[in-house]
Amino acid sequence: MKIKYISIIFLSVSTVSYAQQVKDTLAKESKIEEVAITGSRNKKRTVINTPVPIDVIDIKQVSQATGQVEVNQLLQFAAPSFNSNKQSGSDGADAVDPATLRGLGPDQTLLLLNGKRYHQSSLINLFGTKGRGNTGYDMNTIPIGAIKRVEVLRDGASAQYGSDAIAGVINVILNDRDKGFEGNTFYGMNLFKSPGNNDVVSDHRVDGMTFDFSGNLGTKIGSKGGFGNFTAEFINKDYAIRNANPDVYTAPRQRFGDAKAQNVYFFGNIELPLSDGLKFYSRQGFSHRNTKAYAWTRTPEANGNLPEIYPTGFNPIEDTNITDFTFDNGLKFKVANWDVDFYNAFGNNRFTYDITHTLNATLGPKSPTSFYAGGHSLLQNTTGFNAVRQFKVLEGLNVAFGSEFRYEKFEIIKGEEASYAMYDINGNIVTPNTPSNLLVTNPLAPPDDNKRPGGSQGFPGYSTDIGKSRNNFAAYVDTELDITKNWMISVAGRFENYNDFGSTLNGKFATRYAITPQLAFRGSVSTGFRAPSLAQKYYSQQFTNFQGGQLVTIQLASNDSDLASRVGIAQLKQETSVNGSAGFTFNTGKFTATIDGYYISVKNRIVLTGNFSRDVLPPDVQTDYPYIDQAQFFANAIDTRTKGIDVILSYNENLGSGKLTATLAGNYNNMEITKVNTSEQLAGMEDTYLSQRERGFILASAPKTKINLNLNYKINRFNANLQLVRFDKATLIGYDDAEQVYNPKVTTDISFGYEFSKSLNLTLGSKNVFNRYPTLQTTQVTTGNTESGGIFDPVQMGFAGRQVFARLNFKF
Repeated sequence: MKIKYISIIFLSVSTVSYAQQVKDTLAKESKIEEVAITGSRNKKRTVINTPVPIDVIDIKQVSQATGQVEVNQLLQFAAPSFNSNKQSGSDGADAVDPATLRGLGPDQTLLLLNGKRYHQSSLINLFGTKGRGNTGYDMNTIPIGAIKRVEVLRDGASAQYGSDAIAGVINVILNDRDKGFEGNTFYGMNLFKSPGNNDVVSDHRVDGMTFDFSGNLGTKIGSKGGFGNFTAEFINKDYAIRNANPDVYTAPRQRFGDAKAQNVYFFGNIELPLSDGLKFYSRQGFSHRNTKAYAWTRTPEANGNLPEIYPTGFNPIEDTNITDFTFDNGLKFKVANWDVDFYNAFGNNRFTYDITHTLNATLGPKSPTSFYAGGHSLLQNTTGFNAVRQFKVLEGLNVAFGSEFRYEKFEIIKGEEASYAMYDINGNIVTPNTPSNLLVTNPLAPPDDNKRPGGSQGFPGYSTDIGKSRNNFAAYVDTELDITKNWMISVAGRFENYNDFGSTLNGKFATRYAITPQLAFRGSVSTGFRAPSLAQKYYSQQFTNFQGGQLVTIQLASNDSDLASRVGIAQLKQETSVNGSAGFTFNTGKFTATIDGYYISVKNRIVLTGNFSRDVLPPDVQTDYPYIDQAQFFANAIDTRTKGIDVILSYNENLGSGKLTATLAGNYNNMEITKVNTSEQLAGMEDTYLSQRERGFILASAPKTKINLNLNYKINRFNANLQLVRFDKATLIGYDDAEQVYNPKVTTDISFGYEFSKSLNLTLGSKNVFNRYPTLQTTQVTTGNTESGGIFDPVQMGFAGRQVFARLNFKF
């Protein structure tokens, strides 16, 4: 196949000149057949002739034209079916943006690094965030400077890749340049301006200052085609505070907005031929992220405040540290005409919390103002092999098979005692037997609601150490047959066995038929699964709170606990799915179009239930657990059905002495919750299993429609890029159970670039140039009932307002 035909690739990416990006990316390869495409293990398959939609995003070109410095946010504004929300006041989620594909859960999209399974974050989303009760991947542990391209497979692929691939697969491909140095320096800032009604206030007119420097070095190793490619990157981002105007709103959070963060990365990609037909490869990654995020405000008279320490109240700060490692190694060789890849992929994510500018109110004026609250970690090690061979059957048969063995370990790390304990007036830890007259009280509060809470305010520490592990074995076969030059079919199957919940078997059938040289039909049907994460199975926490003046003990019971078993919460099993897609691709050279419809039915989705009060628990449970007032659980509690369509139109034309490329990409996504699965003991309590508020979170994971328009014009050394993204309305439920409908919004990004030479390029631009903020259909939220406690919720468009930026790219 000649390189020139790459220009007919159909993409759903809405940034700079997508067909040209992929052409440029693939043209750098010595042979087009050697380019691996996610979703196919056929080395001769390209994104042109796959039976399922695949987006290829040239990260360098996209990041050069935008003000994005993190992978999640770059994809958020590049791919219509990908959504990632910045969070505020959501505990650990302020440091890890929950990301979704086609509106499914953050843990229902699989992340690969150079085709190998990447490890998840150890964070489980619990409070105030999208994806509550879900774990997920932290793509921001991979620096943009280390990435060559990102491939997004928008189709169920569990039969090919295993757990988590219900919504699709994102494959991050690392840089493999073997010579030269390339650096990028980025500086951006938010220019604050409130909307016309002056509802939003900020600390400064200029904030959110962001500095990013990355350096990428490529070098040859040996004389047989070996290389090393190494990336170092540093990002520093300041707060961007968007408070509610206190003259207009009574909001419980004085410090709403983007967290402060500092990221350090080092990534390496090495390949070394050892002999003819034998190649060693290694990928190393390290990242460290420190994030400082504000929790909810404690007022001067609040039970959680001590005026002796904070006379005007305080805003606790969650100072989180995420340390992430990846170390993948493998050998590629041939055995009897089979191309074999034998590998081991290791990853570890450690997430700890230091709570500062806080106190433990039950310790009185002697309380420390900072605490180590513990944290959590996840280790994953995958060993496997894959073998591929092509046979001369009809127009070509490709057969791939392989197996994997994966070990995972999840840990909860205990915090210091004062970070979680409640003390009485004598300095002893409060137990359910502690007399009420020994509890520490607040003299400024009414007698019926004056008990001081324990633990570090803003985020209570973990009170126990937990360590759980599991392993699983997988075997798969993946075949593709070109029946004719115009018609191909693909069949895949995968078996997996987990030692903690059992086995699963999944299959996939896909086909593509070229009706004419310009028009082709493609479609697929598959079954899928997602294994419950270790965090969902074993996470446990007990904490106390005061409700109506009474001390309340709340137990988040682990799934394997006696309490969960006795109220009928079954052992977690895999989520299962049925996926279907069908669409057309069309090409006339300058104009390309794709349309793909999809259907995804998921049964037994795992959610974190609401709090079941003591009086609804079975009588024998109340007797045996006399000190538990409320309990909540992880359960396979809901079924969902998602229908949607992706439409992508692309046109390029020579205009004057330059070239204009226009891309219009849109996604329509509609999810419904079809069933809430209750246990027999708790039957009839569907609203507690999944409240209206929690339903709103799930259904708002993606806007119903999202449309991206991108215009790029390049003439000689100058280029201009304009991008408009329309986010549909989002509907959430406030703490007062009232509907909160956020209006549709359009964000506008613009940038101008100039190549001073082949080695030096400068880009100036602005994100959200017209300073759009989320706005509610109602005139105001007067009591702080948004989930964030601020003037608005974190919705897809973001909440930081306008940013201006400059990016300098240099090579030598």
